[in-house]
Amino acid sequence: MITLGVVDGDKVPKYELTVEGGRRLAKEYSRILMRKHRARQVAETGLLKCKKEAIEALPEGLKEAALVPDLTPFPVNRFMAMLTPPIEGYNEKIVEAAKRQSSVKGKLR
Repeated sequence: MITLGVVDGDKVPKYELTVEGGRRLAKEYSRILMRKHRARQVAETGLLKCKKEAIEALPEGLKEAALVPDLTPFPVNRFMAMLTPPIEGYNEKIVEAAKRQSSVKGKLR
């Protein structure tokens, strides 16, 4: 993002990191990732448990239909789901920044 000009490189904080400090940060990052992983596993287990209970609560005919997997592919022209509306002109700004950066690199050679 810095090379595209979207983020100002001067505003990004600079850190001096020792080997020991890097190891400490790596361990802490690993702990955080494992916490997230375990939380995700617990959530998925809970969802699967709820799914099984819901299927068991169905009448016999519907229960059999619910156990058959739906393997039909998604439509090719399906749009990606978004939580917010797209930002007007965002793609054009990124493309323009990339063009500017590539033209600068061309002059440096």
